[in-house]
Amino acid sequence: MTEQTTPQRPRFYKSLFVQLLVAVVLGIVVGYVWPEVGAAFKVLGDGFIRLIKMIIAPLIFLVIVTGIAHISDVNAVGRVGVKALAYFLAASSFALLFGMVVGNVVRPGAGLNIDPGTLDTSALDSKTSAEVASPTEFILNIIPVSVIDAFASNSLLQVLFFAVFFGAAAVVIGRETCEPVLKVMEATLEIIFKVMSWIMRLAPIGAFGAMAFIIGQYGLATLGTYAKLIAACYGAALLFIGILFVIARVFAGVPLWQFIKYTREEFLLALGTASTESVMPRIMTKLTNAGCSRATTGLVIPTGYSFNLDGAAIYLSISVVFLAQAFNIDLSFEQQLGALGILLLTSKGMAGVPGSSFLALSATAAALGLFPVAGVALLLGADRLMDSMRVVVNLMGNCVATFVVAKWEGQFDRQAMLDAFAGHAATADGPAPAVTLLPEPAAGPAQDSKAPTTIRLQG
Repeated sequence: MTEQTTPQRPRFYKSLFVQLLVAVVLGIVVGYVWPEVGAAFKVLGDGFIRLIKMIIAPLIFLVIVTGIAHISDVNAVGRVGVKALAYFLAASSFALLFGMVVGNVVRPGAGLNIDPGTLDTSALDSKTSAEVASPTEFILNIIPVSVIDAFASNSLLQVLFFAVFFGAAAVVIGRETCEPVLKVMEATLEIIFKVMSWIMRLAPIGAFGAMAFIIGQYGLATLGTYAKLIAACYGAALLFIGILFVIARVFAGVPLWQFIKYTREEFLLALGTASTESVMPRIMTKLTNAGCSRATTGLVIPTGYSFNLDGAAIYLSISVVFLAQAFNIDLSFEQQLGALGILLLTSKGMAGVPGSSFLALSATAAALGLFPVAGVALLLGADRLMDSMRVVVNLMGNCVATFVVAKWEGQFDRQAMLDAFAGHAATADGPAPAVTLLPEPAAGPAQDSKAPTTIRLQG
């Protein structure tokens, strides 16, 4: 077998996708048959996600700084940011509205006739012990008090904020003056990618531990209790993904089904670990390989993790309708519009906050005053089982956003995308693909986009 063999040719058990699939299935079996044992495997999933978090902050910083330096246009960075936020606002609003429509059509809470006095809110109180930051506090929290603290606390928006300033300063000072620093950063980025390739070899273990814990802790029996709500959320997710297919094709010319095949390992890992953070480094790499500029990918993905949570938006709007129906409250059109406006505010910037969905729903219930805040406790049993839906839609939404913004800004190489989808940018010797750092549109002398610089991530 030659070195040019495509990734589909090696023995099947060497495929990361197959390893992840087996790990997820084994996790479900162990969690179902031995719940106590399954719950104890939580440490494996948590340990893997910590390893990923270890490299996220430096990766984002290096990708953004080197990406901006290649663009050599500070104004372009501002345009990308504004266009990304505009897209996020439109997508989130539509996702909330879409979920509200599905909730009204399916009526998952109808007939439950819940008495608020029978609810045990002790578990809910522990979930919502954090406080929701006001809009002013949220904006201020984007600005780091200390750069070192931003990296130490893994505050991605703060790291992104500083990286944009650092990259813009490098452009203003001039490429020649900053060349030594940028070369060091490029070399460091290659080291980060190598570390990432090592960590990804542990992905099946992390996926097994996370899935065993979810099933062992919460059980499959919950599916029957909340069958209609879960079916409504997952059905809405599938329909919304169908809409994303249309958006990707119409606005960016991207065949999303081919992209899903290209990133199947990342989506399966996100599904197994119920975490989008676990795949952030890999998904940024693959989007860059697929023709999106480094600067666009570096700006859109980390920002989208806080501002563009389409899956969470669908879940939240369906849950509000579910709770109102469970308490036999008929929401008027005006009240539902008010709920949408409140959710649009409470759902932003809550990524990574423990119990964020409960915080958003509690804040919405308190603001509406139509049903008791204690009613949010009804969702405790089903919330964890919604993670897979939220994670996949969130990740898909941010990938589509990256393609759309890159195309919108003229920083998208369609030929590179087709090459990546065809497997030309991947190695054939294991789970870690090649990392192709594409030349940016305005990066000095013209370069052949079909022969980009490639960093090989080989075990």
